[in-house]
Amino acid sequence: MTSSEMTPVELFLLGRTLMKIGEESLPEPAAGADAHRTGTRASLVVLSDLLGHPDTSVSAIARRTGLPQSQVSGAVARLKEAGSVETAPDPADGRRQLIRRAPEISERVSEVRLSRIDDALGRALGTDDAERLREVADALDVLARYLTPEAVGRLRP
Repeated sequence: MTSSEMTPVELFLLGRTLMKIGEESLPEPAAGADAHRTGTRASLVVLSDLLGHPDTSVSAIARRTGLPQSQVSGAVARLKEAGSVETAPDPADGRRQLIRRAPEISERVSEVRLSRIDDALGRALGTDDAERLREVADALDVLARYLTPEAVGRLRP
């Protein structure tokens, strides 16, 4: 196993920087939609949790992600309105709703998947040097290939 010179704090700060670049790269919602960025991070965290935990509850998502239950509930409501998730009563407890990704890709998900990070990455790096942008983008591609949302589930039980 190789050792990195990076500290846990540096990795955490890098993660926050990457989140900010990702948020900046997201296209604005269509007119009339909830255009507030405040729910974007929570929605993305909830969606990434659903990748590894389909048919789950708001309280389980809150427990796994560390988000307050109210933020998870709000994110689920926004994602449901956008057509990204669906809910169904829990057969074991009818008072609880189970959440899963929607089987069809919503218009918003399609729009987000077509967006690119190039402009925000260039602004964050403070350059439009094509070689530097390509080098960083290639490094991000490698990280994304190995550090998937499912990888978080392997960190702690």
